[in-house]
Amino acid sequence: IRDFCLSRGLGDVYKRQVIDDKVEIRSMMYLALSYDHRIIDGREAVSFLVNVKENLEDPQRMLIGV
Repeated sequence: IRDFCLSRGLGDVYKRQVIDDKVEIRSMMYLALSYDHRIIDGREAVSFLVNVKENLEDPQRMLIGV
């Protein structure tokens, strides 16, 4: 088994126009994940990436363990 089978990438934070009930300017950032399919199932990798995204969007989640 390889020592490293998962790699993540974070992009720059930039302002982007978002339409959600109204037009707003929000800070956005790209988040990418690459992994070895022979070691990690795609479903597990996506679940991990979603969890990272949610924790970045709302850091209090990490404190209360949601």
